[in-house]
Amino acid sequence: MEYIKLRDLDVSRIGLGVMGMSHGYTGSGTDDAESVRTLHRALELGVTLIDTAEIYGHYTNEELLGRALKDRRDQVVLATKFGLVSHAGEGPWNLDSSPANIRTAVEGSLRRLGTDHIDLYYQHRVDPNTPIEETAGAVGELVAEGKVRAFGLSEAGPDTIRRAHAVHPVTAVQSEYSLWTRGVEERVLPVLRELNIGLVPFSPLGRGFLTGTIRSADQFDESDFRRDNPRFTGENFEHNLRLADEVKAIAAAAGATPAQVALAWLLAQGDDIAPIPGTKRVHRVEENTAADGIRLTAEQIGELSGLPPAAGDTHTEAQREMLER
Repeated sequence: MEYIKLRDLDVSRIGLGVMGMSHGYTGSGTDDAESVRTLHRALELGVTLIDTAEIYGHYTNEELLGRALKDRRDQVVLATKFGLVSHAGEGPWNLDSSPANIRTAVEGSLRRLGTDHIDLYYQHRVDPNTPIEETAGAVGELVAEGKVRAFGLSEAGPDTIRRAHAVHPVTAVQSEYSLWTRGVEERVLPVLRELNIGLVPFSPLGRGFLTGTIRSADQFDESDFRRDNPRFTGENFEHNLRLADEVKAIAAAAGATPAQVALAWLLAQGDDIAPIPGTKRVHRVEENTAADGIRLTAEQIGELSGLPPAAGDTHTEAQREMLER
């Protein structure tokens, strides 16, 4: 595994998102033992950047990670997120990045994760009711106290990034970015590079679509949020299925799997990008991390970059309201 810097933070070039072990996807929370094996295998393969959030599974994902990393904490750059749980207010899925709420959130995360510090602490979504300067200042205080090493933002727009960075250095911005979700390229990525801020793409495999293994929405159980995702419904699904098959054909020519090619394409976009593909299976983490060794030709990169855009939004209307783009 190769390693890069997100500003001053050394991380593996490919990380691991662990949300799906507890939340959101078919089978989440049903096999913690396999999830722990997957985490341990990722560490064996050189993965260091592990990503969670207090909202995932309503705290259970952090608890799972805390158990899995016991006696392995020094091998991990541990990232978690605050701001989608209003602890003294309306509870989960309510934006609150006020300094008081951040204080409550960090203590809970530290306890559940079984650690005395968080390496990368993200604001999960921008809170329109709290000036970003106040949020950045509150995280800066946690950095000074040694409870947090670095400050991050998730799905923040250029103005918010600049304003936060002026108060306390932003180490990384996490945004959805993949072969068929490329909105960050025009407005966000240039700002990150100007300010020496790393990019951590989540859903780099199109929420599984780019693996080539999804053929029908009937594969999802009732708890799977993809059942309502516009890209996985109706005519959008059929269009995107054909697009995934094009990626599969390019991958076959490259002697790799579709997932590996999709990740290799992302890695080719710069040395300041560390995607966090999510999985809860050992064989998938082995497949994904092997993408680090794939070098696509300029022609292959051009073919992938030139694919038609995916059909449908990546979020529901309610989810879009929490995004800054």
